[in-house]
Amino acid sequence: MRLIFAGTPHVAVPSLEALLASEHEVVAVLTRPDAPVGRKRVLTPSPVKVRAQAAGIPVLEADRLRGDILTEIESLAPDAVAVVAYGAIAGPRALAAAAHGWFNLHFSLLPAWRGAAPVQRAIMARQTGSGVTVFRIDTGMDTGDVVAQAAFELPEADAGAVLDDYAERGAPVLVAALDAVAAGTADYRPQAGESSHADKITPDEARLDFRASAPEVSARARGVTPQPGAWALIDGKRTKLFGVQVHRSGSSDHTAPTDPRTAPPTDPQTGSPTDPQTEPPTDPRTDPRPGAPAGPSADLPPGRLTRRGDAVIIGTGDGAVSVIGIQPFGKPRMSALDFHRGHGDIDFDLEETP
Repeated sequence: MRLIFAGTPHVAVPSLEALLASEHEVVAVLTRPDAPVGRKRVLTPSPVKVRAQAAGIPVLEADRLRGDILTEIESLAPDAVAVVAYGAIAGPRALAAAAHGWFNLHFSLLPAWRGAAPVQRAIMARQTGSGVTVFRIDTGMDTGDVVAQAAFELPEADAGAVLDDYAERGAPVLVAALDAVAAGTADYRPQAGESSHADKITPDEARLDFRASAPEVSARARGVTPQPGAWALIDGKRTKLFGVQVHRSGSSDHTAPTDPRTAPPTDPQTGSPTDPQTEPPTDPRTDPRPGAPAGPSADLPPGRLTRRGDAVIIGTGDGAVSVIGIQPFGKPRMSALDFHRGHGDIDFDLEETP
C-alpha cells in the first residue's frame, strides 16, 4: 500500500524502520515541526524527521491537522496512514484522506489506558502485564476498532525503558496489521472490556510519598521516569531521585531491573506468563522468600535516607526503597553514595495530611 507515516519521537522510529523494510511504500512522513530543545533552546528536528530525511522520504510538518497540510495529504492519495506517537488529533477530513483509514500503534491493550501515557499509568498501577494495540482511528480518543494486539510482560523497569522495548516489539505488529489491511483479511473488532484513561503525567504526580509502601513508591518513581522525573522535598527544596527500586532484604546492593527485551510473553487478559516453565510474578506484599521487600523497620521511619552496605535506601510506610542517583536543588546529579557521604542520614519532608 501507499502509506504516509505519522510520528514524532524516537519511539516511533522502529515502526518507520520496519515499514521502510516492508513491501509497503512510504510516500511521505508526517511529523511535528522542529522544536527548541535543551537549556539553550536549540531548534531541533524530530527523530522521525531525521530518519526520514536520511532515507530520502518527503517530510510534511504540522502541529495541527487542518488547512494546507490536509490538502497536501489528500494530494498524496494514501491507501493508509500509519501513526505512532504523532502528537496531533486527526479530524474527519484527515481520516477520509486515506482509502483504508489511519492506523495507530498504541502502547497498551486497549481499551485499557486510552490516552497519552499508557505505559506510565500501567507501571504506576503496578500491573505485571500490558502490550500494544493496532487500531483504526476514529473520532474518539483511542476508541477505534482493533486490528491486532500483542501482550507483553511489564517488567520492573522505568517507563522510558519499557517504551523503548514496546516500540521495538510493536513495530512488527503494526506491519503485520497493515499487511492484513492490504490483503483484505484484517479482522476489525470493537474494543471490549473495561476502559481506563492514561492522562499525561503532571510534575505534581511525580512527587514521591514515602508514607506509601515500598512497592507503591517504586512504581510511582518508575512510572514518571524519565519524564517528568521523580522528586521529593528536603527542607522544602525539590530533590530529584533516580533509579528508585524496592530494597530487597538480604541484599546490600541494588537489584538489577528486569530487561524487558528478554521478558517472556504474557496472557493478554491476565498479564501472567504464557510459558508454563516461567514462574509467575510474585506479589511483593506477601512474598515470604529471601529477597522479598524488607518489611517495616522501627529504626528507618518513612522518609529517612541512610546507607545499608553498598546501597542507599529510604524508609517507606512498609519496607524501603533503594536509590542510585540524587540531584539536590540547584546542584548537579550525583551518586546516592556520594550524597550520603556529604549529608549523612537525612529525612525527606513528608506530605502534609489534608
